[in-house]
Parts: sequence; C-alpha cells; structure tokens
Amino acid sequence: MPAPITDEQNRLDREALLDAAERLFYERGIQAVGMDEVRAASGLPLKRIYRFFAAKEDLVVAVLRRRDHRWRGNLAAHVERVPDPRERVLTVFDWLAEWFGEPGFRGCAWINAYGELGPSSEAVLAEVRSHKQAFHDQIAAWVHTTGLPVVEPVYLLAEGAIVTAGISGDSAPARHARAAVATLLGTT
Repeated sequence: MPAPITDEQNRLDREALLDAAERLFYERGIQAVGMDEVRAASGLPLKRIYRFFAAKEDLVVAVLRRRDHRWRGNLAAHVERVPDPRERVLTVFDWLAEWFGEPGFRGCAWINAYGELGPSSEAVLAEVRSHKQAFHDQIAAWVHTTGLPVVEPVYLLAEGAIVTAGISGDSAPARHARAAVATLLGTT
C-alpha cells in the first residue's frame, strides 16, 4: 500500500498543477488546452488532478484567482514604493509597460478568459468581475490620495492600455496612457 499523501505534498502538487495550467492556458488559450496536456505538463495523473478540481472550470477559476493575488500584489509592491501620490498613479503605467514587454505577454488573462468562457461560465465570469473590481479599487485607492476626481478615466486608461498592448504586442499603449494620466493629474 502506498504511503499516504502528506499535506505538504498536496500543497506542492496543487501548486505544480496550477503552474502548469496557468502557463498553458495563458500561452495557448483555455479551450485549446485539454486536460491530458495539463496532466502531462504537471506530471500528475488525471485522477489526482480531478481530486483537486472536479471540473476544468474549477481549475480555470483557481488559476485566475491565484494569478489575481500575484498580479495585483506585484503591482502594489511596485507602486507603493513611490511616496508622491501623483507619481504613484503614474508608476502604475510604468509597471504596465514593463509587464507588456515581458516575453510571452499575451494580454490580460481575465479578458482572455472572459472572451473564451465568460458567456458560458458563471464561475469564470464571476472571477473575471472580481478581478476587475479589485483592480478598479486598487487604482481608486491610489488616485484618491491625489485629491483629484479622476478615478474612472485613470482606470479606463489602464484597462485600455492592457487590452491594446495585448492585441498589438507593443508596450507603447502604457506610455500613451501614462501621458494622458499625467495631463489628468496636472503633472505635465
């Protein structure tokens, strides 16, 4: 009889599964990737994968949720090093430009997931909306410290830059959005 699987092994296997699924889904698209490919990339048997996530949709939601925490955490760590409120808001766009320039950048994982599954998956739609609301709230908190009523334009410029960069494959949308936000903030 095999030894029981420890909590630590469960944690490691779950992380390996999420890593493999996130990489495949982001690189190729959710619907283009079958669970056999996730199995091969994670090194876990399908039976074990389905113990973690009963359906592919559950795996997609877990991938998006984990990515949200990491993505917004990395953004916050970058932005919150800047003491000046207006420069902090502008730094959002510097961080976006760096992200857009990373190898393998394929746009917004949540927009991509919505495009593939949003109309047919309430769970994915809810996770996409949750991320977008959390990102909005994050932007709003930084913009509010400037004392200027420009939350919605700044948020829309950030979202527009993300979508445009994902389609164009260029980081220029972040620079253009940053210039527009500088005008809104009166820093130009």
